[in-house]
Amino acid sequence: MLDSAQVLDSARERLRRWRLVLGGEQADGTGCTLSGRDAAMDGTLAALYGRSDKAQPGRDRSAGLGASAPSVARWLGDIRRYFPSSVVQVMQRDAIDRLGLASLLLEPEMLEAVEADVHLVGTLLSLHRAMPETTKETARAVVRTVVEDLEKRLATRTRATLTGALDRSARVQRPRHHDIDWNRTIAANLKHYLPEYGTVVPERLIGYGRAARSVKKEVVLCIDQSGSMAASVVYASVFGAVLASMRSISTRLVVFDTAVVDLTDQLDDPVDVLFGTQLGGGTDINRALAYCQGRITRPAETVVVLISDLYEGGIRDEMLKRVAAMKASGVQFVALLALSDEGAPAYDREHAAALAALGAPAFACTPDLFPEVMAAALEKRPLPIPDQA
Repeated sequence: MLDSAQVLDSARERLRRWRLVLGGEQADGTGCTLSGRDAAMDGTLAALYGRSDKAQPGRDRSAGLGASAPSVARWLGDIRRYFPSSVVQVMQRDAIDRLGLASLLLEPEMLEAVEADVHLVGTLLSLHRAMPETTKETARAVVRTVVEDLEKRLATRTRATLTGALDRSARVQRPRHHDIDWNRTIAANLKHYLPEYGTVVPERLIGYGRAARSVKKEVVLCIDQSGSMAASVVYASVFGAVLASMRSISTRLVVFDTAVVDLTDQLDDPVDVLFGTQLGGGTDINRALAYCQGRITRPAETVVVLISDLYEGGIRDEMLKRVAAMKASGVQFVALLALSDEGAPAYDREHAAALAALGAPAFACTPDLFPEVMAAALEKRPLPIPDQA
């Protein structure tokens, strides 16, 4: 059991935490006074989340960080000192949204001070056409740091998962003698081992036919680059580069708003792909799918992945007819409402239901699940669709 001193310490700690959460206004009810590190931490929180004075009750304070890069840079350094990386990233996002600090990211010293993450990359991509030349190289360095971290996290598992799927889809059960895969054949027939002869009798042969080996799968990533899809664009660009590095897959990457841009020739560097996008603007899914459809030469060996929240600004009925035509020709069509860690986004539910009726279910996908989704599509088996509200 806790003694009285431990109970008192626990109560003080609870009061301290509530004081940091409530912000120290007269009505916070804690009666707790902060000092030292706690007071400094409280100052960084108040600069971002502090409430207004009595003249404007209930409204956010709009100038807590000041309007200059030096004061913001100091604040960025403070939050990195007092809070873990995951919290820092949330506070940076809130500062950009609540206090209109996006324009300060056009300054090199600011970019060097921030904690880089996927959401920051999305903000930089939306600003990069307005960046001065002195800032662009720093911005590319920030984006490259995030991209390289994502590649380390995702590339190995993606290649392993998809290589296994391609092997299974190419495997044949009646191979010619010189096409027999002896390792798999022996493993599949171990129960038929005859100890008196010291051998395995292979009742089932496994191998690869020459035609199957020569067939190269085609993957088309068709990515909505409207502003709400920023994180999805970042992850899709990284996955596009990973897929392009696999010789058994031919990868095409297309981004669109009301125009369509083919970035396939830049897939060797996902940073170039990202800086080739232009976040924001309208959405014409039908036009983008028309472009992709026109470049499919082997429908039965093609997977089309549409990454979009499905808010269509083009011709809805034509979009659905195009999806139906691709599926009828043998194309595996996958619709992802988002490719991010954020969960299910806002999306057009009517369009999602219409795609599902065509046999193309639309769902949000995390980066960790994406390799499994692609493997299922390549093998033409049911997709591992997560439960979503």
